[in-house]
Amino acid sequence: MANQRERSPREARDTAELAALLQDLKERSGLTYRALEEAAARRGDVLPRSTLAAVLGGRGLPRPELLAAFVRACGEGSRVDEWLEARARIAGRPPEPAGRTTAPVRDASAGPGDAPPGPEPDPGPATAAPGAATGEPPERHARRARRRLPVYAIPALATALIGLSALAVAASGDETARAVDPPAASGPPSSALPPDGYVRLRPVSAPQFCLTDGRVTDGRYTPLVAVQDPCSTVAPQSTTLESLGGDSYRIVWHHPDYGKGCLKVLNEGTGRGLLEPWEDCSRSSRFHAELSGPPGGNTFVLRVDGQGCVGIRDGSPDAGAEAVMGRCTAADHQIFVIDPI
Repeated sequence: MANQRERSPREARDTAELAALLQDLKERSGLTYRALEEAAARRGDVLPRSTLAAVLGGRGLPRPELLAAFVRACGEGSRVDEWLEARARIAGRPPEPAGRTTAPVRDASAGPGDAPPGPEPDPGPATAAPGAATGEPPERHARRARRRLPVYAIPALATALIGLSALAVAASGDETARAVDPPAASGPPSSALPPDGYVRLRPVSAPQFCLTDGRVTDGRYTPLVAVQDPCSTVAPQSTTLESLGGDSYRIVWHHPDYGKGCLKVLNEGTGRGLLEPWEDCSRSSRFHAELSGPPGGNTFVLRVDGQGCVGIRDGSPDAGAEAVMGRCTAADHQIFVIDPI
């Protein structure tokens, strides 16, 4: 990049060219989507990874406040006005001032009446409805702006994960059965394994919901995390279990726009205990999928060594409730139906 001429936002003639210049700016910054989101948060801005990925993909003009937050996060705060002028010219509107008079990007979950932080439709004749490129329902597209990213983010959020081995039932009745390492030559029986390929993860306590990405309901943590939401709203995001050998798996989210994210159990900070999709899958968590019923069944406990089992916060029956790590109890909210898709 050092020997490549830096292009000015004044050269952008339409939404696609502006998106390409923004992508150049991201590459010059050397920051990932996650790092940009965190840099914006330190400045008091909100820069959702999922929304940013849509903007850099040319799916619409970024809103002025999001554009300003992105440019500042890239370390070029002195050029915010230049970018805002280019955006206003393409949109055919007077430019909005940058500085601190521009409201920080707001999370669409902040409350009724708050403008979503996502991209505005392309003003040209080829404008499509949000999510139309992937068949995403409008309500799902709007929720992605308030999240899950990652890459988000997705990221996507968090369906949970699986692997399996031969089971040894724990002596204590209030503890979840623990997996026993299978003989190296045989491996776990196929009747004790979750299904291959694309799956959905549904808590037994609320089987109409699937694990996906969303925002923490109390707002204490900004990035996307795993939550339960109606299975009908998850598409086009999809979930796979990536084998790590034995009974260990990564829980992987895929989205045609936001990319790949692997669930990571957070161990510290305000997000402690939550599951976040990370772009760097090598740093994600290893999940054990332990059969919770008879052989051949499809209900599993998702366990992480030394951290506990995945469950829905307080056993909540509500949409948007977060998936959290806790002491293994074998309660219904810690047991997941794993269905093949």
